[in-house]
Amino acid sequence: MNSKAFDQEIVNKILAADNEVSDENNVRTATAPFQAEFPYERDSEAQVTRREFCNFLFLTSSALFVGAAGFAGKAAYDARSPKTFAPAKIDGAMSIEPGTSLNFTYPAKEDTAILIRDADGNYAAFGQKCTHLSCPVFYSQENDRLECPCHNGGFSSKTGEVLYGPPPRPLDRIELETINGEIFAVKREVRGHEG
Repeated sequence: MNSKAFDQEIVNKILAADNEVSDENNVRTATAPFQAEFPYERDSEAQVTRREFCNFLFLTSSALFVGAAGFAGKAAYDARSPKTFAPAKIDGAMSIEPGTSLNFTYPAKEDTAILIRDADGNYAAFGQKCTHLSCPVFYSQENDRLECPCHNGGFSSKTGEVLYGPPPRPLDRIELETINGEIFAVKREVRGHEG
């Protein structure tokens, strides 16, 4: 019998059994002519022992646990080391008029911030990302507050505390110092996780 040609009799026998349930013997009979070309030992690969399954489960779980513990340890180590901030001059801070604001970045280029000079001439600076969904806040001179246009959140222009809306915590506070007649940002403080 040619292994490349279908054994029509076997195929017809399998197809003719309409009310029979196909089982492994029918499949083996139909694929027998092709076993020489595609040797596949189904019996040895179809069975997974309980021991093999438990070993796989244990090793996978152990690997996931070790990976998670490594990330948790790194985060705990990073949280213990205090962040140091280099003072940065806020260009143009001395020239803004009372009741206006100035955008700048601190401590890194991607960390946006806003400097406010109130009607009395006092300065205050905060992170510009709303604590709700990180939309940029802006200074509303008419209302003397910082407002988030995305979901109508409001913050005090003097303290950064939440006045209304969905933000869960105050804005990040940026500490300012005047050095030789220039305004410098010296520290960024994340607030709202004190208690």
